Amino acid sequence: MSEKEPIVSEIPVVPQEIPAQLPNVRIAVLGTGKMGGILLQAFLKQNLFATDQIHATVAHEEKAMALSTQWGVDVSTDNLAATRDADLILLGVKPFQVPDLIAQIRPALTKKKTIVSFAASVKTAAIEEAAGIDIPVIRAMPNTPSALGAGISGLCRGRYVTDEQMELARRIFETVGRTVTVDEKHMDAVTGLSASGPAFIYIILESLAEAGVKVGLPRDTATLLAAQTTLGAAKMVLDTGYHPALLKDAVTTPAGCTIDGILELEEGGLRVTLIKAVMRATQRAKELAAG
Repeated sequence: MSEKEPIVSEIPVVPQEIPAQLPNVRIAVLGTGKMGGILLQAFLKQNLFATDQIHATVAHEEKAMALSTQWGVDVSTDNLAATRDADLILLGVKPFQVPDLIAQIRPALTKKKTIVSFAASVKTAAIEEAAGIDIPVIRAMPNTPSALGAGISGLCRGRYVTDEQMELARRIFETVGRTVTVDEKHMDAVTGLSASGPAFIYIILESLAEAGVKVGLPRDTATLLAAQTTLGAAKMVLDTGYHPALLKDAVTTPAGCTIDGILELEEGGLRVTLIKAVMRATQRAKELAAG
């Protein structure tokens, strides 16, 4: 995922009076930065966990105090303390920080706990080895639209993960969008497609808006048309289940405007360029995984 992810909106979370959906699961979010903060706020807003079930950590004491006051949960800088009573441990740190983090919390790890990591390119086997025990490890790759509840997360299981634990992971990431479950060998491809993909879509959207300006539309109108058109097209695919090619053909009338535009796209190599962009991003994810 990009280093420049959207800033999480700091919206105060109102405590829920009704019982939490998962009242018997204690969770630690280690590294409550961008994605960790997005997930934690989603847990609270959707009442997945009660505030007293959540322990979170950040790097600095001042931020810990501020977030604890804002969210009404225990936020500290002590990863080991946050892990001791947790059933579920979310790793939200950067990939290079994972080995040191596992070393910190290793005294509190047991086979009954579950680790869910969304550190890009860090394999489940590497975390299992660092933990030194046969602990269940689930690897996740969410993307930045999760900040608006419109994300997609790829999930894969380590060697010791049960179906019940995978279902729990799905419930967690469905608070911020949809999920897909894949074999771990496909996780780099998930990174190249859905984690890097928003940046590719933004370029397409920006180009459509620029084209609108070129043909005479005001910039704000062109941007709105491009953005809503992109959203609508994606929703058509998701809601109808139809193949994109079929939906494209439904828009493309004989001798009409759209076919001329498609001809320009094909001559410009847009299709091949997008395929190569995903391939290159996937290759880079593989390189990062290899160290």
